[in-house]
Amino acid sequence: MPTAPSGDFAAAAAQGDPLAALADRCVQCGLCLPACPTYGHDRLEAESPRGRIALARAWALDTIPATAASDAHLDHCLGCRSCEAVCPAGVEYGRLLVAARSRQRERRPAGWRQRLVERLAARPRALAAGLAVYRAAYPLLPMAARPLPRPPGRVRALPRRAGASTARVSLFVGCVAGAYEAPLRAALARLCGGLGIELDIAADQGCCGALHEHAGDTAAAAALAARNRAAFAGRGTVLSLASGCHDSLRRALGDGAHATDALAFVAECAGALRWRRTPQRVALHLPCTQRNVVKSGPALRRLLAAVPGLEVIELDAGFGCCGASGTQMLTEPARAAEYRAPLLAQFERSGATRLLSANIGCRLHLANGTAAPVLHPLEFLAECLDDGSAAG
Repeated sequence: MPTAPSGDFAAAAAQGDPLAALADRCVQCGLCLPACPTYGHDRLEAESPRGRIALARAWALDTIPATAASDAHLDHCLGCRSCEAVCPAGVEYGRLLVAARSRQRERRPAGWRQRLVERLAARPRALAAGLAVYRAAYPLLPMAARPLPRPPGRVRALPRRAGASTARVSLFVGCVAGAYEAPLRAALARLCGGLGIELDIAADQGCCGALHEHAGDTAAAAALAARNRAAFAGRGTVLSLASGCHDSLRRALGDGAHATDALAFVAECAGALRWRRTPQRVALHLPCTQRNVVKSGPALRRLLAAVPGLEVIELDAGFGCCGASGTQMLTEPARAAEYRAPLLAQFERSGATRLLSANIGCRLHLANGTAAPVLHPLEFLAECLDDGSAAG
């Protein structure tokens, strides 16, 4: 691994460079290594957070040149931020990763797959048209040409609750979720209806920009954030359904609007809901962003525990990440499938009939490797709702 310069030169250089300053918070203790999926997969120091931090610092201080091999180590990072959860020094690895990839992108363009995904995600109409064509052509495509599951059919309008609502909240949709999550949006509307809450979808919203930011295109991410800030101005509570979008949405919203994870929102009010007995066994996958960023895992466990007769098996096999990582399931499909395989094997052994995951990227990646239903937990919980009515 590269060694950073020492002494007065290193200190002065780090003070003048924000990326080096972020890297200098790392004390190189190595406690992040057992938590890192890529280190667990490859057992290479350069595939660990500590190794990538050393690389980024050396590039920032211009002590070593960037090479195709060292770039690949940065490319492979899944951005799961599990290292942040165990770091005793409080290293802001997420910020450091974005900064390092932003500089990487200035000297080396992103691959064509990444650029295509970014362009489509930022253009809702083009994305919707492309996914409509993909749905129609899906039965004719070979397996190698099916990077995502087939989008569902007819988009259902959000159901309206009879009678007056006591409150109103807005819903963030995002980009690919527009085509894939119509059943989930209907399920959330049913749950909110049982709570006397009306669900509203703001016009002119769009992609949260997370996949652009995490790939180093911070300018595009900022433009998308500004679009959502304007779309949700003054709207109060804005629910997010994808844990991978939540942090970008939270940072984008301005005064008068705040992002709330939909799972946490429903869990807070769940005492007013009745659940029918559901004697099933389901498997629960907790996405990295849900565990390490949104932190709504405990709320989800409480919701599922309230359903009579339900047995929940939490999937924990493999490397700690399913490998979807935003666009990596599309840009590095073979590596992504290697991270997914242990989780799907555990799911198949568990005897569960459904697989639940709260992030759309993870669900699409997992669903592309199994014939079993892969649902957002709220979509499953809406099925368990007793007549959609309130308890009191």
